[in-house]
Amino acid sequence: MVYATGDTHGNFKRFWKTYFPEQNGMTKEDYVIITGDFGGVWDGSRRERQELDHLDHLPFTLLFVDGNHENFDLLNAFPETGWHGGRLHRVREHVLHLMRGQMYEIGGYTFFTMGGAQSHDIGDGILDPDTPGFREEYEQKHRSRQAFRVKGWSWWPDEMPSEKEYEAALSTLEQANWKADYIISHCAPTHTVMELDRRCQPDKLTDFLELVNRQADFRYWLFGHYHDNRKIGEKHVLLYEQMVRLF
Repeated sequence: MVYATGDTHGNFKRFWKTYFPEQNGMTKEDYVIITGDFGGVWDGSRRERQELDHLDHLPFTLLFVDGNHENFDLLNAFPETGWHGGRLHRVREHVLHLMRGQMYEIGGYTFFTMGGAQSHDIGDGILDPDTPGFREEYEQKHRSRQAFRVKGWSWWPDEMPSEKEYEAALSTLEQANWKADYIISHCAPTHTVMELDRRCQPDKLTDFLELVNRQADFRYWLFGHYHDNRKIGEKHVLLYEQMVRLF
C-alpha cells in the first residue's frame, strides 16, 4: 500500500492510530509519502531525535520530499544512498528523504520527485544574523509581527533547486522517456498555481514544473505547499491534512 499526505511541519499527529487506523494492516513494505515541509529535521534537539525514532517505529515506511520549510544544513548531512532506483537521504532506517530529480520504482509503479519551493512568508525580508544591527532589526520585525525569516535559522537558500538539480531532473526524465506513474513535488506547475490563486507569482521552479507538466506522461501529480485539499483538473491533487491511498 502507498498513501500520500501534505505538509506536516513537524506535527505528526495524523499518523496516530486514532486518525490513521489503516496502518493496522500495514508493514514496512508499505509507504506513506509526505509532499514536502516535513519539518521533522529542524533543530537537532533531543526531543526531535526522539520524535524521529518514534516515526521510525511506525508500522509503515515514511517517505518525504523536501519543502521550503526544512533545515537543509541538517537534512543534507544525513547519509546518501541508492534506493529503489534513485538516491535519497536516510534520516532513519524507515524515514527516508526522496531527493530532487529522482525516479523510484515502488510496488511496480514509478515516482518522479522534485522537492523545493519558494517561501511565500518572507514578504518583509530575510535577515542575516552576521549583518551588523541584526538583533535590533530582528526584535523590531518580531514586535510588529512582520512576515520574515532568518538565514540559517528559519530559512535556507537551498529551498530552491540548484542548476545541478535541475539538470539531474531533466536527465532522469529523459532516461525514462518522460514517463512516470506519479509525480511528487512540494509546489505545483505554474498553470496549476494560477488556477489555485491568480494572485500567486510564478517562479523558476514552478516554470520548470510546468515544462514537466506539459511534456511528461503521468497518471497523477501530488503536491502540498498551499495548505488545502483539492483536486485540480483530472490529474493534479493538492494535499494538506488529508491522507489518500494511491494503491
